[in-house]
Amino acid sequence: MMRNKRPLNPEHTQSHLPMGGLIRQRVKRLFLALAALTCTHILILWTFEPLTLFESAWLTMTTLVTVGYGDFAPVTVVGRISTVLLMFISSITLLTLIVSDYIEYRFYRRERILTGRWIYNMKDHIVIINTPRSGGEQYFMRFASQIRSIPEYHTVPIILLTRQFPGGLPAELRDCGMVHFHGAGNDPEALKAVHAGDAKHIIVLAADETDAFSDSLTFDISHRLTESNLGNRTTAECVSDINRERFKTLGVRTVIRPVRTYPEIMVRAVVAPGSEKVLEDMFNYERDHPHRYELELDDLTWADIVSALVRHGIGTALAYIDHDNEVTCHPASNKEVEGKGLIVLVSSSDTPTVTVVEEALDRYREFLKKWRALQDNGTENNEQK
Repeated sequence: MMRNKRPLNPEHTQSHLPMGGLIRQRVKRLFLALAALTCTHILILWTFEPLTLFESAWLTMTTLVTVGYGDFAPVTVVGRISTVLLMFISSITLLTLIVSDYIEYRFYRRERILTGRWIYNMKDHIVIINTPRSGGEQYFMRFASQIRSIPEYHTVPIILLTRQFPGGLPAELRDCGMVHFHGAGNDPEALKAVHAGDAKHIIVLAADETDAFSDSLTFDISHRLTESNLGNRTTAECVSDINRERFKTLGVRTVIRPVRTYPEIMVRAVVAPGSEKVLEDMFNYERDHPHRYELELDDLTWADIVSALVRHGIGTALAYIDHDNEVTCHPASNKEVEGKGLIVLVSSSDTPTVTVVEEALDRYREFLKKWRALQDNGTENNEQK
């Protein structure tokens, strides 16, 4: 029976210590020992052999890597004994141990990366805390593709802080340049591991976009972030609208509803704070909503239509529908519009009728006629003078 069997490597008996650090320390010690043996052998050859310093170093290195060109060889007893003891037995053994430790470290690093336990050196990155309850992979892929399409965010690193993906991130997310750390947002050590203090943006997703109780977890995470003066970089999802004011009072920069089918709203909230409010209103019938008006358009430019609707307090023109049922958003301001409908952002509590819109456009046409007539009269008077 085997008793008191010693482990192959000392770190296997110290599971409470970081294995990667122990391997690096041992490799450093092995390198120092190898350097000492190599320098000693070079000096011995230089002293006792009929070789120059460069030739001694060349012979030592070719012996160490077992190349053995044969152009130089020790001829004295001292030189041969030192080569056997210092190189054949000691140095080559140390070099083998260094290569073995390096391979072991690479496997260790890969395993830590796959399981989300590797700590990356990041700065000015995006931290996303939590994972959607369903469809997380598709959500993150669309988020990454949208954020990467913005020039200044093309190369910004993205790290997920989540307990999902214990077997490693899907290949599609890794291809998007995402990495992850296995942990929870309410764990201070996990926040430190993802370098939240150096992040450019921090996104706190709702753990369950259909359950208002998940706001309590989001609030806890946001509170920890604001305690570290990171509230001005934080965008948090809030399921229940009655909790929004609590997040704002806490100091969170942006609070939005969870919209899993449109991660573009989250992207807008991150890169252009405030624009998410406009997008949310378009999905909300309580205050403002896009309304379609069926009417003929044939003699006004887009700038005229926008001005007419704003001047008469109707709303903001978003797009028009041409006679082929194609919707055109933000056409050129000086382009004369021909179509059969308008899409206007109007007040939900007092939505104007199509008659009101037509009257506003007609009044603006009359205004343009009078203004042009005044311009023509002014030109004629100047010519007479």
